[in-house]
Amino acid sequence: MKIITWNCNGAFRNKYKTLNKFDVDILIIQECENPMLTNDLLYKDFAKNYLWIGDNKNKGLGIFAKEGIQLKRLQWSNQYKDHFVKYFLPCRVNNEFDLLAVWTHKNNSPNFGYIGQLWKYLQVNKINLGNTIIIGDFNSNSIWDEWDRWWNHSDVVNELKEFKIESFYHYFFNELQGKESKPTFYFQRKFEKPYHIDYIFGTEELLKKMIKFEIGVFLTGLK
Repeated sequence: MKIITWNCNGAFRNKYKTLNKFDVDILIIQECENPMLTNDLLYKDFAKNYLWIGDNKNKGLGIFAKEGIQLKRLQWSNQYKDHFVKYFLPCRVNNEFDLLAVWTHKNNSPNFGYIGQLWKYLQVNKINLGNTIIIGDFNSNSIWDEWDRWWNHSDVVNELKEFKIESFYHYFFNELQGKESKPTFYFQRKFEKPYHIDYIFGTEELLKKMIKFEIGVFLTGLK
């Protein structure tokens, strides 16, 4: 099974065809339109098998799969105490494993933005972490850890380790968190501002099934 995660930076209806050459089984796309509310008939036809969440019909989090792959949305809670965190989209794939799509947000939180949102989500869903892949745009890296916060990137990584959930990238390339040699994001689309903020985490069982892991190349043509 081939899986791709990509923050498309909006207007996915104009970009999804660029992924056809990869013959992907499952796409996790951040900042994509809600297929149900689009006027683009070709995009709607493309999205025959999908799940989507978001507050804005033009920029949400979507999971798109080939026809024949079963996506069953899971009712995991996104409520932490008296408020909601975003965006997290859990589903069961072919009744074989769980997939948690991620696109973390600042979410108007002065302290728990981005990785703090994921930390909160994990606190209320630890009971659900079984044979799970966690994948998407975390907007985070251990280089931004702050010593006085227990929801740092490194803390989340260590907490996932308690459930034997590891980063596929760091396992495959034998690199340390914060020492990534391959960026996943270029700030303001500038080649000289590379960061590694997108991740795939999974259980040991799923990790052993990994055959290949690739990071996309920097292209200036996509906007």
